[in-house]
Formats: sequence, structure tokens, C-alpha cells
Amino acid sequence: MTEQFEYYKTIREQYVARGVGNGNLHVADTASGATIKDIEGNTFIDFAGAIGTLNVGHTHPEITKHLKEQLDKFIHPGFNVIMYESYLKLAQKLAEITPGNFAKKSILLNSGAEAVENAVKIARKYTGRQAVVSFVRGFHGRTNLTMSMTSKVRPYKYGFGPFAPEVYQAPYPNVSEKPNTLSNAEYVDQVIQKLHDFFIETVDPSEVACIVMEPVQGEGGFIIPDRKFVQAVKAICESNGIVFVADEIQTGFARTGKTFAIEHFDVEPDLMTVSKSLAAGFPLSGVVGKAEIVDSANPGELGGTYAGNPLACEAALKVIEIIEKEQLNEKAETLGHNIEQFLQELTHTYDSIGPIRRLGAMVAMEIINPETGEPDKVLTSKIVKTANEHGLLLLSAGIKGNVIRFLAPLVITDDELNTGLKILQDAFAKVASTQPS
Repeated sequence: MTEQFEYYKTIREQYVARGVGNGNLHVADTASGATIKDIEGNTFIDFAGAIGTLNVGHTHPEITKHLKEQLDKFIHPGFNVIMYESYLKLAQKLAEITPGNFAKKSILLNSGAEAVENAVKIARKYTGRQAVVSFVRGFHGRTNLTMSMTSKVRPYKYGFGPFAPEVYQAPYPNVSEKPNTLSNAEYVDQVIQKLHDFFIETVDPSEVACIVMEPVQGEGGFIIPDRKFVQAVKAICESNGIVFVADEIQTGFARTGKTFAIEHFDVEPDLMTVSKSLAAGFPLSGVVGKAEIVDSANPGELGGTYAGNPLACEAALKVIEIIEKEQLNEKAETLGHNIEQFLQELTHTYDSIGPIRRLGAMVAMEIINPETGEPDKVLTSKIVKTANEHGLLLLSAGIKGNVIRFLAPLVITDDELNTGLKILQDAFAKVASTQPS
């Protein structure tokens, strides 16, 4: 390692909180599209996208140009103090592009966890109920409430209790774990029955304010539910006056081949949380949904100092424009297909690759011990670490830490994609065993 690398590594160790994780210890200098260069001139292909934040890529030229012009006007007058156009226009745009043919309103915030917190606040205010239902393997944030709603104990929850009360985790299907004796349809029916039993055994539906559901579980390992299951959840909500909240923080804005993942399941949520790729890297989130639900809170009961920053709102308006103009939903499907095909080819060589899952460009593969079929967290870490050391920013996920996930910008070029996939292939060659001949 160079002297400069060691210097910044020392600074990080001496002054940055140990609890902040780093997948890569290099220091970024410039970034464009799906490529990052560090301060020493090393190049990295980005398959992480700031954990799904950069669907339109790094420093998209239209966004950069637009924000430089906006920066001269004002930075943050505070929407609670005086309104500004970008907040108003974004609220209108979100109402137009989100699913549901009904009147909608929005509140804009800063982070995904903050959006989930406010969705729960709104649902509680609207229903007069306290209980919140999320799902096993779900991830919703790191605040006390959203951490309580999150399933994985380490590293997200261990030692950080006590947790928020009246939070319950319901079953969520994962066909990769189904018994061999059941068909996919039989397994899904079984999980739906367990869901109905959950509302008998664990919490009564009359006490539930909202069910918060990731249409595709992100940190949980890109688990894609059956449409029948999602519709069963919505039916339970409708039958019991429960607010259905779609957490689209990682799945939204073209990642799955549709503007929002919930559109794959023919379900219209009552509320939706958005963040990550909404604003191309600027801190921005929101809750958007049925006007009568959002309006249950009185003036002053919702908000925040930096909520709906005008520059972030301007970036978001450009992101929505770019998604349509550059046909990113179509590009997401093509990108995901190409990654999936590559991973399928790898399975012919490496026996440590388990199930591969995909919805649009939301792609994941499990790494397993080929002798036992059990999740192999250690090998997963080795593959991710080796890839990062050789120029590919890559992330793992999953309850058992054995899932490699792909969140490359949807604007990635063929050259960038092929370079990244070659680095991944080389990482496998260095650390994974091949199929027995």
C-alpha cells in the first residue's frame, strides 16, 4: 500500500467511529457513471451504487449542471419557514408517478429510516392504533423504531436495546428455503396460512396501525415474494383497516424494471416510503400516499430542520426526468438479464454458487458450502474482499451474510459492466473451489 493510503487509513482509525463500516478503505477522488477513481489514480467499477442510491449514476451531467445553477439562488431557507418551488413540484410529481388512482400527498424528509418513522407516525395517527407489523428478514433502518422493525440482530440490533414496543415480525416467503416436498405454489399457500395464523397467535389485526413491507427485501438478500403473497397482505390490510406501507427505499426509481417494485404485484399501497435513488446521492426521502391518510397529522406534527432540502429536491426532479428520457426501466431489465446470464455461466465452473434471484436489475446470488448446501458467509466475505482489492466495489447481504448483491448504476456502459464482471470472475478463481470434473 502507498504512503497516502496508509495516511488516510490512520486518520480513519484515529478519528472516525469504529461502528461505521467500510467495504473499501480507498479514498474517492472523482466519479462518473459507474466508475470511481481514488486519490491515487486507482479505478473502481461500482457494483454497489452507494447501496442502491445511484440508479442514474455518479455525477450525471444533467444533474450536475442543473444544481450548479441552482446553488447560486439559495441553499436551504427551510420549508417550514418559507416554501420553495422544488419541494412543491416534487410533491406533485411523486403524486403523479406513484401507483394508485387517488388523491395523494407527500412529506419530504432526509433519510430512508426517517421516512419509515414518519410513515408509522402517520398510520398511527390515522388509525388510532399502536401496533406495527414488519417481516422476517426485513430491513427498515437504524433508528430505534426502524431497528426494532428490522430482523437481523448482528450488526444492526445487538446491544442497542431496549427496542420500541408494539412491533411484530410476520412470516415472508423465501422459495430458496422451501422444503423439497412442496411446490412453489404449495409453499406460498403455506406461508399465507402462517400469516393468517400470525394475526391470531401474535397480534390482533384490530390493534395494527400498519404493515410495512419491502416489495423485494433488500438487506435480507433480495428475496422476491410471490404475487399471491403480496396480494394476500394487501387483502388483510383492507379487511382490517390496516394501512399498507410499501417500503420502496432500495427498490424504487427503476431498479426492478418498473419505476416502483410494487407495480410488479398489482397492488396499490396506501403509503409508500422513498429515498436512496430518488435524488442521485443527495440526502432526501419521502412518504407519499393517500391524501386522507397523510393529512391525518396536524400542522407542526411532521417535519424536520433539513427535511426536503431544495437542492436535493431539484436533483430528484431531474432524476425522474432522466428515468423517463433515458428509458432506465428498460435498461434495468437488460442489465439484470446480462448479470444473471453471467452468473448462470459461473455456476458451470464453481459449485459454491447457490440460488440466483432477479427482478429487473436487482440481482443476487447465494454462496454456499457445496458439500453441505449451507450458507457460506466466510467464502462470501473472501469473494467480496478480493473483488474490492482488485477494482470492483461489491456488497454482500442476507440474514446469514452469504448473498452477493448487485446494485450497479442503471446507466453503466457495456465496457464498465464487462470489466466489473471480469474482476468478479477473477475473484472467484482466486478464492472459490471449482466443480468436480
